[in-house]
Amino acid sequence: MADRVDGFLGDTPFRVFIKLAIVSLIVGVVMRTFGWMPLDIVRAIRQLCAHIWNMGFAAFSDIADYLILGAAIVIPAFILLRLFALRRR
Repeated sequence: MADRVDGFLGDTPFRVFIKLAIVSLIVGVVMRTFGWMPLDIVRAIRQLCAHIWNMGFAAFSDIADYLILGAAIVIPAFILLRLFALRRR
């Protein structure tokens, strides 16, 4: 049974507790430094979803435009890099 718990957690429960406490402390310090509160983050996510919904999913159209614009540069660069890599072999 203990092996299954350790396997699920990735380590012993005590060590996982210590790691989570340290990470929680660091995240708490960062959040306090920037003045963030957990409820603010939840509100921001809710507002983002509402904004996307209210835009009528026009944001997805913008994402497609950005994808095509980026692909116009990235794909030829990728092909050129692969061709140069083949020459070196």
